[in-house]
Amino acid sequence: MDPKALNAFAADLWEREITPALVDYIRIPAKSPAFDPDWAKSGFIDQAVDHMAGWAREKIKALPGATLEIVRLEGRTPVILIESPGEVDDTVLLYGHLDKQPEMTGWSQGLGPWEPVIQGDKLYGRGGADDGYAIYASVTALLALQAQGVKRARCVVLIEACEESGSYDLPFYVDELAERIGAPSLVICLDSGCGNYDQLWLTTSLRGLAGGLLTVEVLTEGVHSGDASGVVPDSFRLARQVLSRFEDEKTGAVAPAPFNVEIPAERKAQAKVAAQALGESAWRKFPFAGATEPPTRDLAELILNRTWRPALTVIGAAGLPQPANAGNVLRPGTSLALSVRLPPTADPDACIKALGDTLTADPPQGAVVTFEGKQASPGWNAPPLQPWLEAAVQRASQATFGREAAMMGEGGTIPFIGMLGEKFPQAQFLITGVLGPASNAHGPNEFIHLPTGRKVTAAAALILADHAARAR
Repeated sequence: MDPKALNAFAADLWEREITPALVDYIRIPAKSPAFDPDWAKSGFIDQAVDHMAGWAREKIKALPGATLEIVRLEGRTPVILIESPGEVDDTVLLYGHLDKQPEMTGWSQGLGPWEPVIQGDKLYGRGGADDGYAIYASVTALLALQAQGVKRARCVVLIEACEESGSYDLPFYVDELAERIGAPSLVICLDSGCGNYDQLWLTTSLRGLAGGLLTVEVLTEGVHSGDASGVVPDSFRLARQVLSRFEDEKTGAVAPAPFNVEIPAERKAQAKVAAQALGESAWRKFPFAGATEPPTRDLAELILNRTWRPALTVIGAAGLPQPANAGNVLRPGTSLALSVRLPPTADPDACIKALGDTLTADPPQGAVVTFEGKQASPGWNAPPLQPWLEAAVQRASQATFGREAAMMGEGGTIPFIGMLGEKFPQAQFLITGVLGPASNAHGPNEFIHLPTGRKVTAAAALILADHAARAR
């Protein structure tokens, strides 16, 4: 391919059509089913599906033989399926999703989840980067190849609407559409992060997740703290005590063996390369308050902390009134919602069991301590890149970003990746995305960095071309 013409093609389509389409998409509050149980009645997911499908249906008219179908299984969120024949006897699967996280508080003045705002190179609003751009990037990559007459494999684009709820509908569609999807030798997922906006980033691993609700009860009803304190234990203190069995409160280190795995040597080496690329932005990208700082200034270790080591976060609490409503009462109990990020190769079932056993064994002072496991999702460690793909990635990054690609694990959990890995064990996986510094997916002030979106689009086209050349 002619990289200069490719970059110009992607930039033009992003400016004229994709950015306006994303603006309209952001306005649709297409919250995932976990956050909108009445999604079928509210109609916002269907609205987002129709919006994206309408754009794509017009564009694929330029691709000979390409078809688009909105597939609906009873009681499940729909998917968009695009099939585009190729000149090479092979298949590539390109994946994205269109459902969104809920609103979240804390948006800056003038910004909001459903209020698209362009400021410089950034388009603010929920879902643009996570993962609304994926269908536009996928179709544009195919159009760019067509424009230059470059051969490629058959491509299948699959856009789901349940990812932010754990992709629980996706396996049913993959099974239902198995013959139409075929056996891809390459899976391209455009739903991940990037360490910076200066180069192409590949995600090499994802952490798993184990979570649930810890409850400590000491009374059947609240009593005056002046009467009971010193006799009745404070439930929050006991909750802290049992958490200390699991996590060292000074270092954050997680104790139980199932949560700790050996980090592969190649991942340690990649973390060092990523640390050199990122510099102190590896930790300075976060909005630390005051003089708060990370546990170490060793950048490679920080990268491994967020990608290959377990970490506990208390993400919610019950039994604690707002400070303005807090009377001098010894409360009957405390409940803490716990989220533990797991190393990519840890066994989630063993971890959730170890978490519950550790917290509930030998309750302090005879208190009622219970743990209700809510989630146990596996992580994922990518298979080694074949030489052709590693070379293709580096060529694509140089041609689109002007510098080498970098590889790094991600600290989040994307359940469908592991599922696709099991469905297509012979496939190579290219996991990338546009969620870079301060893009703040799931939080306030989420944005997509538009130049990165178009560069990732062009990079995908180049990799598809190299894939076809290798297949021939």
